[in-house]
Amino acid sequence: MKAIVLHSVVPVRSQPSEGAEQETQLLFGETCSITDEVPRWYKIVNDYDGQTGWVDFKMITKMSDEEYEQYTASDLTAMVKMPMAYAVSEGNGQTFPLTAGTRLSNYKEGRFEVLGSVFRIDPQMVAEKPLELTKDNFMQLIRYFLNIPYLWGGKNCMGLDCSGLSGIVLSLFGCKLLRNAREQVNQGTEVGFLSEAQCGDLVFFDHQSRDPEDTRISHVGILLSPDTVIHCSGRVKVERIDSNGIINTETGQYSHDLRAIRRYLELKG
Repeated sequence: MKAIVLHSVVPVRSQPSEGAEQETQLLFGETCSITDEVPRWYKIVNDYDGQTGWVDFKMITKMSDEEYEQYTASDLTAMVKMPMAYAVSEGNGQTFPLTAGTRLSNYKEGRFEVLGSVFRIDPQMVAEKPLELTKDNFMQLIRYFLNIPYLWGGKNCMGLDCSGLSGIVLSLFGCKLLRNAREQVNQGTEVGFLSEAQCGDLVFFDHQSRDPEDTRISHVGILLSPDTVIHCSGRVKVERIDSNGIINTETGQYSHDLRAIRRYLELKG
């Protein structure tokens, strides 16, 4: 059974309980497969990134096979590009806050349609097609994400985790990433040295300096240049980086140990 999200953001939890840890989130218009159910909860697989978890049954809407086929065959290239935008239903006048990375089906001139319902949105909030990865485009976009607070599993402007930031930002440039840093590090192509890196490359870290036994990839950031990185740790911020890792602005100490650099898109211009 397929389902669609018709709320701004839906939490996906590790267990069928409101008190369970949030693993990730679903954004408006995302579709998923329902693989199991218990009273008041559905277990789902996100069609976009394959993440699994449990959602409150009231927070997603089941789709018929025909509805799913029509929706997924629609044009889904337009995306909300600003951290927050508002869509208004032409049917009942209700307003829906939509966060960056939300895909808009059959978008044209400030209007889009979901399952027969038409919505209006400010065209200035929308990228009609993937942005071109140039330094200017990237720097203009990324400044709007600064100071968004850290939230485990977050994918929206009120709270992001590190891989939520990298996934949403790169999606606006046409790159589809898996959900978690430990998965994203297996995508793209390797960049051997920081001096060879470019704006838009992802850098991956572990916390070996804090726990010598734990060498798993646990953090990701986006390079602005070979010596600066934007990442979400406490909040979205820009800090210095060298071949050892990220240098904390406040303490001057290394906070994350660099382990890999990956490229997903070629910088233009």
